[in-house]
Amino acid sequence: MGTLFRKRPIRYPLLILSLLMTASIIALIMWKPVIGVIYGILVLTTAIITWKYEKNTYDETEKHIAMLSYRLENVGEKALLEMPIGIILIDDSSLIEWANPFIKRMLEDESLIGRDLSYVSDELSNFINHEDFNDLNITIKNRQYRVFHKQDEKLLYFFDITEQVEIEELYYEDRTVLAVLFIDNYDEITQGMNDQSRSQMNTLVTSLVNKWGSQHDIYIKRISSDRFMAVMNESILANLESKKFAILDDIREITAQQNLSLTLSIGVGAGSPSLTELGELAQSSLDLVLGRGGDQVAIKQPDGKVKFYGGKTNPVEKRTRVRARVISHALRDLIQDSDQVFVMGHKMPDMDAIGASMGVRKMADMNKVDGYVVIDFELLDNSTNRLMQVVKEKSELYDRFLSPETVLSKMTEKSLVVVVDTHKPSMTIDERIINKASKIVVIDHHRRGEEFIDSPMLVYMEPYASSTAELVTELLEYQPKHDKMTMLEATALLAGIIVDTKSFTLRTGARTFEAASYLRTNGADTVLVQKILKEDLNTYLERAQIVKTTEFIHEGVVIAHGEKGQIYNSVLIAQTADILLSMKDITASFVVAHRSDGKIGISARSLGEMNVQVVMEALGGGGHLTNAATQLEVHTIEEAISRLKDTIEDVLEGSKE
Repeated sequence: MGTLFRKRPIRYPLLILSLLMTASIIALIMWKPVIGVIYGILVLTTAIITWKYEKNTYDETEKHIAMLSYRLENVGEKALLEMPIGIILIDDSSLIEWANPFIKRMLEDESLIGRDLSYVSDELSNFINHEDFNDLNITIKNRQYRVFHKQDEKLLYFFDITEQVEIEELYYEDRTVLAVLFIDNYDEITQGMNDQSRSQMNTLVTSLVNKWGSQHDIYIKRISSDRFMAVMNESILANLESKKFAILDDIREITAQQNLSLTLSIGVGAGSPSLTELGELAQSSLDLVLGRGGDQVAIKQPDGKVKFYGGKTNPVEKRTRVRARVISHALRDLIQDSDQVFVMGHKMPDMDAIGASMGVRKMADMNKVDGYVVIDFELLDNSTNRLMQVVKEKSELYDRFLSPETVLSKMTEKSLVVVVDTHKPSMTIDERIINKASKIVVIDHHRRGEEFIDSPMLVYMEPYASSTAELVTELLEYQPKHDKMTMLEATALLAGIIVDTKSFTLRTGARTFEAASYLRTNGADTVLVQKILKEDLNTYLERAQIVKTTEFIHEGVVIAHGEKGQIYNSVLIAQTADILLSMKDITASFVVAHRSDGKIGISARSLGEMNVQVVMEALGGGGHLTNAATQLEVHTIEEAISRLKDTIEDVLEGSKE
């Protein structure tokens, strides 16, 4: 306000004008005295009137400015003290030097001066030390505030945004959610039913689903014999998530009492204001669930994030010879349209990945196209090393195994890349090959996870199959027969099946034995399989050392771990988990140990009572209900075990609920 009280300026133009007029009057008096006197009186009168008018105007203006200054100062002071905005002034040590009354009322404390800023909120102490942040949302006494920090002035402004947050929450909770419910095995179960039995089953399922919908205020409409459409909002969805979608268990258990064994899959689209996008997300989620074997719920957001619930049962075998033949013919056409075929498994490939790769490479030969297996010779376990030693004796076959660098230099736009035994780009031997390829095929027996290869031309994923080698064997049956499998190729495929089924004891169906029989017919050598899968004494002793650390954390659930700092082969970790599962009173086993890549690996196995896939997915991994794994980027075994125990607790609590 300093400019409002400047001294009255000197009016130089008025002074000069007065001097000129005085001179003209003197001259006029000397020339014509009477006229000069009259003119002088008029000028003097005009000057006096003008001066008085100017003085009054100036006095009024000065008075107005003084009044305005007073009012502004008064309003500023009242605003500072009475506006519903909190203001705190702090010193260099984050001690409160001054606070306006709003802050005192907000904290219900009049004695704030001299207190540390952490007294207001612990978050503020860290917040003011970060130059990159200018605002922060905090909660004080059940109310939300947005805090702005003026670093130069060391001022903090608090704006109450409680009502705004509540409105936002109401908006998000009321957003529409679409879901598609699918009866997994409806066609198989109703195939042999008469009309009356089918009608009774439809009535039972419809009543169960409608009852579930009415309990949670969900609109449900049956749109086909095996599908329902559901409409709800985000708050209802959150409630269903908290209950782990109990409808899955209800459908499975109640229909089992009627000897029907139906399961339900649900795809949910959420997080978008667009109904079209919600519908697409719901259908995409359902496809994802069915690709994982059904009896699950998938919730998909527009940003691609997916949450899974359920999956407590083994997938029901639904594939037919017709599907295998159709996939085989489609793959044959893709191979014939390519100049080269490159087959790649996952990092540190096991017998299933190697055997399946050799089988797909053989398909390329059958279709007169050059086929190669991508392999990193430095990252092989003992079994695959022994297999490669046998392959090395067959130079024409060994030349078909190439390193990733060689493959990258040979690839063209017409090259076909077939990924086996995994569907995650990050898990492949070299992700650069995936990024460079224009044509990709995925063949896998694992349940589909959130991460998936972009835009594959053909996907053959059957989560109920024992192994990828089993799937590839079935595909081979429908390829041209002018170039038969060799004994070594058939043996590699059989070894893959044997390893993944633990010698036909786990995840084994009728199709598994049919595939093994076909391989035996084509010369698979079971004695050679045993030689390849033999282990040395040191490996056995290493497993024994891990087994000694076993501890029960729940009834039937055990955790074992390797020694600190010692590197273990991933296959050895998995084998140890398998061995623990074969022991009395153990229904689920977890083995934790250091890996050669610097991460800590966890292998999980179960007999089906506990879904270890859910546990591993929560830790960033995946797999099957009875066979899963993950790798953690932590430094110590203790930290990995702590995270594993917390996750197991969450899964077990969810199962109880």
